[in-house]
Amino acid sequence: MNHLSTLPTTAEQARHALLLLGAPAGARLVVDVHAALFDGDLSVPDLAREQVPGLCVALRGDLTAAPGLIALADWPLSRRIVTPAARRADELAMVVRVAELAAMSPGRAAARLLRELAERVPHGVEALDLAQAARAALADPELVAAVEAEEPAREALLARAARLDERQQLFGLPALPHQRGNG
Repeated sequence: MNHLSTLPTTAEQARHALLLLGAPAGARLVVDVHAALFDGDLSVPDLAREQVPGLCVALRGDLTAAPGLIALADWPLSRRIVTPAARRADELAMVVRVAELAAMSPGRAAARLLRELAERVPHGVEALDLAQAARAALADPELVAAVEAEEPAREALLARAARLDERQQLFGLPALPHQRGNG
């Protein structure tokens, strides 16, 4: 008996969702976006497995793995490094992309996903157009200023990350254990 599957692999399904999202995202969001807008059987445990081909982690300011954020391994380092303001801007941009695609594929799963995403956007819950509300939040002068203020630190992080070996660039530096005592 032949057990060939026509379903895309875990890596392919995650790739579809991450390409739509455009930035590192939590496994739950990747699964929810895929379930609402694409065909497949992607699950959080599938993404939690060690090293799904083509996927890696986002990197924090100390170049360790950002907890729970997955990214595409072929994205440039600049796209995989997360800082607070840039992360907030990325989340709002994700909402815009998802809302625009969900508008073209109506259904209960897409509507549920949009309700969940609306909670992440200022005035998103009461907005008639979630994408428009997310765009307005993305253009907020405070967020724009915060993203600009982070840019020098992001450039320095990028330079440091570029000196890491390939594995460290994909999965981050090992976290140092907490040391007790005065040294």
